[in-house]
Amino acid sequence: MKIEKITLILVLGFLFWSCQPKKEALDPDKMNVIGTIEGLRRGTLYLQKVEDTLLVTVDSTVIEGSPNFKFTSTLDSPEVFYLFLDKKDGDSLNDRIPFFGEKGTIKIKTLLKTFESSAQIKGSKNQELLQNYIRLKRKFNSQNLNLLEAYFKAQQRKNKRDADSLQKAIDNLLKRRYLYTLNFASQNADQNIAPYLLLTEVFDANTTLLDSVVVKFTADVRDSKYGKEFLSYLEQRKKEKTP
Repeated sequence: MKIEKITLILVLGFLFWSCQPKKEALDPDKMNVIGTIEGLRRGTLYLQKVEDTLLVTVDSTVIEGSPNFKFTSTLDSPEVFYLFLDKKDGDSLNDRIPFFGEKGTIKIKTLLKTFESSAQIKGSKNQELLQNYIRLKRKFNSQNLNLLEAYFKAQQRKNKRDADSLQKAIDNLLKRRYLYTLNFASQNADQNIAPYLLLTEVFDANTTLLDSVVVKFTADVRDSKYGKEFLSYLEQRKKEKTP
């Protein structure tokens, strides 16, 4: 009798576990974006990227009840994607999270009320580098705003001496930011963050300085989406300079 009870328990246990929904395996050869938006109970989330200067939707998912989401997408090389949450509040601020996508699993955790600013992103080497760059860029931007405020006040006082001095400080700060960006790209020339920063942050820098970074590109970076785009852009700039 005891043996029959044990057998019955084992059979029921097996049936219970076999009926449980199986977790879908994540494809390591694709980009798997999984995450949570705390506070969200209902809404539509979009995965977007830029194609030919236009922001296009790659995929979307309707969230009902659970704040969890998942996107799977194929990509040839790392590139920047965006998570867009249509909050239907008439405010376009704080509704889009940029992140550097690449093959493997990328985890994004954020809050509904501060969707963009609260985002925590893990799983992408290029994303980690981008976040490091953005942190210092914010310091440059803060210094620039302070200098601009002082410059306009000097102009209002019609103090040409102070205004000229502040203008020089603004110009020098811009040069420092350019040099920092070029150095950052040079130090990470084996990652796709390098051509991305050259394209988006210092595209109008001296071509000789840009070339000093390009020569350090690895073969994979040269053959990537941003690598090809930047090399094509740089070649065109050089042609335009040729008399």
